[in-house]
Amino acid sequence: MKDTMTLQEMKTYKGRDEIPADFDEFWNSLLLETSVPDYELTEKDFGLKSVDCYELRFPSPKGSTIYSKCLFPKGVTSCPVVFYFHGYQGKSPDWTEGLKYTAEGMGAVFMDVPGQAGQSRDVGDYSGITVKGQVIRGMLDGPKELFFVDVYRSIVKLIDIVADFEWVDEQQLYSYGASQGGALALIASALSPKITKTASIYPFLSDFKRILELGLTTEPYDEFFRYFKYSDPFHETEKAVLDTLSYMDVKNFAHRITCPVLFITGLEDDICPPSTQFAIYNRLTTEKSHYILPDYGHDAMHVKVNDLVYDFLTGSCVLTC
Repeated sequence: MKDTMTLQEMKTYKGRDEIPADFDEFWNSLLLETSVPDYELTEKDFGLKSVDCYELRFPSPKGSTIYSKCLFPKGVTSCPVVFYFHGYQGKSPDWTEGLKYTAEGMGAVFMDVPGQAGQSRDVGDYSGITVKGQVIRGMLDGPKELFFVDVYRSIVKLIDIVADFEWVDEQQLYSYGASQGGALALIASALSPKITKTASIYPFLSDFKRILELGLTTEPYDEFFRYFKYSDPFHETEKAVLDTLSYMDVKNFAHRITCPVLFITGLEDDICPPSTQFAIYNRLTTEKSHYILPDYGHDAMHVKVNDLVYDFLTGSCVLTC
């Protein structure tokens, strides 16, 4: 379903509901609980002459195992690092995808979201429907039990672990991703002040009330509607559900982001509606730039976009370029 808002309407749209009054208190208290865990860092020998590769594993706050691929230029003493997050139901990219960053003297860290296609493991213990998807997991048990709240907290742990490596420059840590990854890249900069630059392409997990309004039953929001159809056909729990999900709604984190943000939206997107993306962008109060592609939807953006993001992250392009 195509978004029903005009571009002009989207340019001032900030979402269907407001941030919970205790939102920052909730997250600040969780971050105080999110200490750096014990972790395992295992070297991978691919025979590369100029790059060191590692597998990183550590426990999430709820006990899932978080797995990441880490690549660093060999012999560096202070390298910037890009944290890359993948799309919904997917997994981290191949190791070779990190070489474009190591070629510029940067590190690359690719995290797998638990329970999706990668190597992170989800211990999962949630009330209600879990047959399809993770957006609604934990919503019947309160904000702290949300699946994605655990993922968000794990991202902060990941950043803290990597920032502490002796060969990493913790003043130059960046986040990047598309769709689910675009959402998690924004969460990284909202919850960790160590992130100093963020690139987000058509971010997911925003403005859930607008999703209900649009009746968007395509992936990945179908699980949302299945819950109401099979568990609450009269929508008696709708307000409570939306109130709980507001604690993981990406637009509600925008005011916490202080680093520069490169934001990219395709106006034909029928997976993450453009209005829900604008709801995030319009709330950002930091240095920002929004690149809009009128003819693209939730597509692989291989025409100029990848170069734009790469130039932004490696420092050869600023937001005004």
